Amino acid sequence: MAQPTRIVTDTMAGLRMPDFDVWSERVSTVLGKNPGPFTGPGTNTYLVGTGKRPILLDTGIGLDVYDPLLKQGLAETKGGTELQEIVLTHVHQDHIGGVPHVQRMFGQLQVSKKAWPRKDEAYSKDFPLTYIEDGTRIQTDGVTLRAIHTPGHARDHLCYYLEEEKALFTGDLVLGAGTTVVPEEGGGLIDYMASLRKLLPLDLAVIYPAHGPAIREPYKKLNEYIAHRELREQQILDAMKAGLTEIPAMVKRIYVDVPEFLYGAAGNSVLSHLNKLKKEGVVRQEGEQWQLV
Repeated sequence: MAQPTRIVTDTMAGLRMPDFDVWSERVSTVLGKNPGPFTGPGTNTYLVGTGKRPILLDTGIGLDVYDPLLKQGLAETKGGTELQEIVLTHVHQDHIGGVPHVQRMFGQLQVSKKAWPRKDEAYSKDFPLTYIEDGTRIQTDGVTLRAIHTPGHARDHLCYYLEEEKALFTGDLVLGAGTTVVPEEGGGLIDYMASLRKLLPLDLAVIYPAHGPAIREPYKKLNEYIAHRELREQQILDAMKAGLTEIPAMVKRIYVDVPEFLYGAAGNSVLSHLNKLKKEGVVRQEGEQWQLV
């Protein structure tokens, strides 16, 4: 039987989602309206709580079109006109960028996240940040969120475990379709894989990702994500054993099911794997050339 080219086979391409929606008694969504090849239909922002002053989890990228949708979503799904506070999964623009818009509408709400000093400075001059850590609990009506530090996609990345639902907001660590980017700046595949495995012991019923639909088989998805990265690593090692030494050649061999306009992103993924292997002493780098040790 031929080896599969990938484990995760679904994709963000063509995926559509409603502007706002009710996902559970405690959770509703408002779409950030920033569609793209890596964001899918856009960033999911979440209204979390059973009362009329819910927590807003992530804020989108900061688009005017989002503002009336947030007000409408809050009114229609929570019956409210106010927010308690803002919590963020991480500092990337499509999660934190909407904070000024939200504060103009709802006042100077507390904004909580894990610290990433050099990155946070771009935003903390405009609004104060409250720093939280792994294990911090944030509560509102009917809801307890527990922060879980899950670096790899970003140094400051937090997932939030919704204790009352056995649900997990995974930010960009796990997406509703496709796979996520593991950037070199503030990221890394060693941390990313450890973060995925850190989630497996949790008692999970559902995953609420930052992009795409809810994941109703959470352990299946987590194990697929781990297996997908393990397969990619083996494919890279096989390519090197076949004599390939440069990333573009590896991409062309491995990503046979990916259009060429995504080869740049695929190359970044290969680089993440190679850097992991270099740290583990499996490969070495000489300029643009990569060699097995």
